[in-house]
Amino acid sequence: MRNVFLFIVALWGIGLGCGQAQTHPALPPLGHAYPVQPIDIRNVQLTDAFWLPIIQRVQEQTIEYAIAKCAEEGRFDNFLLAGGYLAGTVKGQMPFDDTDPYKIIEGASNTLISAPNAALERQLDSLIAIIGKGQEADGYLTTWRTIDPARPPAPWVKVVEGKRWESLFMSHELYNAGHLYEAAYTHHKATGKRNFLDIALKNADLMVATFGDGPGQISGVPGHQIIETGLIKLYLLTGRRDYLNLAQYFLDGRGQAKGRELFGPYSQDHLPVVAQTEVVGHAVRAMYMYAAMTDIAVLKADTAYRRAVLALWDNMVSKKMYLTGGIGARHDGEAFGDNYELPNLTAYNETCAAIGSVYWNHRLYAMTGQAQYYDILERTLYNGLIAGLSLDGTHFFYPNALEADGKYPFNRGACTRQGWFDCSCCPTNLIRFVPSIAGLLYATSAEAIYVNLYAANRATVPWQGSTIALEQATEYPWSGQVRMTVTPERATEATIRFRVPAWARVAPAPTRAEATSGGRRNGVSRTRGRRATEHPAAAVRLAGAHNHVPGGLYHYLNTTVETPKLLINGQPWAGTVQDGYYTVARTWQPGDVVTLQLPMQVRLVAAVDAVADTRGKAALEYGPLVYAIEEADNPGDFDALRLRLNEPFRATHEAGLLGGVTTLNNGQMKAVPYYAWSNRGVGKMKVWIPLEGL
Repeated sequence: MRNVFLFIVALWGIGLGCGQAQTHPALPPLGHAYPVQPIDIRNVQLTDAFWLPIIQRVQEQTIEYAIAKCAEEGRFDNFLLAGGYLAGTVKGQMPFDDTDPYKIIEGASNTLISAPNAALERQLDSLIAIIGKGQEADGYLTTWRTIDPARPPAPWVKVVEGKRWESLFMSHELYNAGHLYEAAYTHHKATGKRNFLDIALKNADLMVATFGDGPGQISGVPGHQIIETGLIKLYLLTGRRDYLNLAQYFLDGRGQAKGRELFGPYSQDHLPVVAQTEVVGHAVRAMYMYAAMTDIAVLKADTAYRRAVLALWDNMVSKKMYLTGGIGARHDGEAFGDNYELPNLTAYNETCAAIGSVYWNHRLYAMTGQAQYYDILERTLYNGLIAGLSLDGTHFFYPNALEADGKYPFNRGACTRQGWFDCSCCPTNLIRFVPSIAGLLYATSAEAIYVNLYAANRATVPWQGSTIALEQATEYPWSGQVRMTVTPERATEATIRFRVPAWARVAPAPTRAEATSGGRRNGVSRTRGRRATEHPAAAVRLAGAHNHVPGGLYHYLNTTVETPKLLINGQPWAGTVQDGYYTVARTWQPGDVVTLQLPMQVRLVAAVDAVADTRGKAALEYGPLVYAIEEADNPGDFDALRLRLNEPFRATHEAGLLGGVTTLNNGQMKAVPYYAWSNRGVGKMKVWIPLEGL
């Protein structure tokens, strides 16, 4: 990465004060009002064989690659052009190109939080100095408009007079600001420096002065949301309530004409936000808006906002979410479709939307403490999100289809991952998000410590004036065995809640009488299938519908043979799973060992009949992973492949395949984790496979 930064600075050959930014005392943080708080990523050291290589891939390959592409396409030049340090016209094709450097800095800053690195910090100072050159004297910062306000880079940005804010629907001036604030917040958190933060605050102060109902102010809302969450982060950092109020002003203004033309459902600007109950329009815009609404619900104790986000979430997970956690059915408008409109070949499922869903679900969890939000977060994280990144770290999915025929160019003109896009929001959003994953593992409230995701790591958790060290050893998601060593500074009373994922919270297996007679329990017919002999994880028993994904859109056609178990110091714990957790309240001694055993089995999944594209089909899951069949592993008559209800599957870990994956094989077909598909060239793929014997 260092060579790329030095190349950029040498190329421009101007005095930018690189590496000279001063460190100022940190601003006093404002206490969050969320009742459940994540553990800071600086307190979590990942050692995990699954997640650590993905994070390192982003840190060591993707960031450098993206910086080189941004330099090649003029992203950094634009800031210098805006500041008069270069001559020429705006470079690039999108009005939001400024956000790519912001997202890169945010991802690199998350890396610094986890592992301080003086050289990387200096390199970020260089980029920040370049960005600062493009800011106007009053704080305005959108380079294309500063360079040539009458000539936007995209024809769909309507310019009449060449003035600021005249095309808020598509100008992305406020979207650019939101990513600036998010990145500056994280950079300040990582370094304590104000060089980037001061750029953001100057811009935010301009927004406060510009937008509102006061004399001379503009009554408008952003076409593309994210400034709202950015403003809220600045509020949390500085205590400036006008930032929080402006965020809510933008939200409250949606669906309210007030002398302006509404942007419509595409931008969630068709109804007041508190009256919206159905997720519609551009899926990324929606996720960022719902995340900000959740912030307002908590920080302002706004019950109308709370009711709205809960209703919107329920609509999404019960009618508009793919099995992979992906969202956004339509290429047209990158948008949600109608209820139950979930096509596979033409699914959009933008990678950015999956990232936005994780951000939103994490907030909903922090607001409620309910495990169902982590069930969606985990499903999205392991499937619909990381599928966007190739195994080499330099190729990307913008959309994420659930079926491919090798001909339809679903990925913005390609049948497989691409190295870059004219709109490169997804690659840089992955950079922004992936280094922060360690912050999703643990949380605390006044009552308990929460273990929400399973990955090998060492963590230090602040607890009631002391600390408790937690160390996980696990091969999750390939194994459901988790061993956690709990080491308080001294014997300590604490409640630790261990999440049992929804895929492992199974309904009781049918009794022998029910299984053999085809008897009914709760109105569902149940029969017993034959037991698999190849692998204990592959036993299949037809057990009717068990809704393993919150919302009831998907259900298992077979139960597990085993149930989850929890042991403490080798002894079975007598408690049961309540509200998605094993809740253990005890006096913890240094060196106590908790063993969690989650039943791993190949599962057949069906969707409700209202989803037309999956009727008569089933999908395969193993633990938290959704699987796909690819032509690369099934070179015969691919389209003739069928699943059968009672066929056993063998789960086999193949260290040499696709970076090391567990494959599923029934002797007729071989399936790989969905996230790893399309790393071996163009070919056919299916998640939903025709099912016989239903």
